[in-house]
Amino acid sequence: MVPLMLQLAVLGAALAAVALILISFVAFITATEMPHLHRQEDEKFFLNARGQREALPSIRDSPTKQLSVVVPSYNEEKRCKPYSIFLVRVPVMMDEALGYLEERQKQDPTFTYEVIVVDDGSKDETSKVAFKYCQKYGSDKVRVITLVKNRGKGGAIRMGVFSSRGKKILMADADGATKFPDIEKLEKGLNDLQPWPVSIRI
Repeated sequence: MVPLMLQLAVLGAALAAVALILISFVAFITATEMPHLHRQEDEKFFLNARGQREALPSIRDSPTKQLSVVVPSYNEEKRCKPYSIFLVRVPVMMDEALGYLEERQKQDPTFTYEVIVVDDGSKDETSKVAFKYCQKYGSDKVRVITLVKNRGKGGAIRMGVFSSRGKKILMADADGATKFPDIEKLEKGLNDLQPWPVSIRI
């Protein structure tokens, strides 16, 4: 009886080990490739501060900024939900975010960032309002991606993330619910989780 129980325990442990190896293999295979992102032809470009079209980068490129901030937006001019009153709240949020990021760059000249506003197919002036920040700070720091059709908040965030150049990527809602200096707490928490694999982008 004891040898049978021992054989069953060994068999169970072997099956569990095989299952774990199989799951790890499948996770490794599926996690190494980024999913394809379909873009309309006009969504492959952004306007620089001079109003000229430039190709958007890809998340597959090596990061050239320390931080990318993705701000999804849709018909922010006319809607009144907290996430979407862009023309009222985004200037406040953008002023606070860019003020903080610029001050941080003055204190640490090696710190680099970009803010990516993703206009999710708006029918109003959302892109024009956001583009004023691109003109003020330059298209290396502020970019506006205008989607041809609405993809939803998740689709807008995905498009911004896949077009980012940052080693760390942060999504920020336009309502400014979180104070931007709180990013330091987030970064400290991420640093406490180190070590990260060399090739990972957060």
